[in-house]
Amino acid sequence: MRSHGWAGNTPASDEEAIERILDAAEKIIDERGPATRIADVARALGVTRQTVYRYFPGTQALLVATAMRSADGFLDRLAAHLDGVTDPVVAMTGGMAFAIEQLASDKQVEFVLNRRHRGGQAASIISDTALAFGRSMLHRYDIDWEHYGFDEAALDELNEFCLRVLHSFLADPGRPARGGDDLRRYLIRWIGPAIAYPQMVRAMDALRGPDAVPVRGRPSKAS
Repeated sequence: MRSHGWAGNTPASDEEAIERILDAAEKIIDERGPATRIADVARALGVTRQTVYRYFPGTQALLVATAMRSADGFLDRLAAHLDGVTDPVVAMTGGMAFAIEQLASDKQVEFVLNRRHRGGQAASIISDTALAFGRSMLHRYDIDWEHYGFDEAALDELNEFCLRVLHSFLADPGRPARGGDDLRRYLIRWIGPAIAYPQMVRAMDALRGPDAVPVRGRPSKAS
């Protein structure tokens, strides 16, 4: 690790250097959003751009690393908020409400969910990065997904559906914006049935008997 620069306070290791770069980037992103540049971060740290480039090959890599660190912190808070909740409807609607309320002002996680191409063109709301974030959310819940009728294909569909709903709420919270119990009631009423659907299909099949043709549209092979 280079020993000069850092405004006279040289990091003791590469790990500390990376953390300090990410800390500085996070503060600047809060102010400037995706317009943040390597030069801004270098200036805040009292180092050259080349020093930052040694750890991050470009602005995009730095923005992604900062966003993913913030996303990990959010997922930790989400897991703590819903610790011990095993019902998928309660957990998913509670988690969605928590995400809507917490992420409205989190520019780092917003970047994960709505990364932009060069030139400012919006990327897909179900980009690989956003999908990975969503799957991490699903696996943080204390839910036996297979027990409730979800295989991997069904989880992929649920992930996409929830990302689309989350993106919609973050893009336009509503007038007035829903929050608290009102938001949770709304999500349970309209999203709850979609989450409970695999269980409903299994119950319908059981009532119709073993020789009946399975209900069409079953989202999972786990039933």
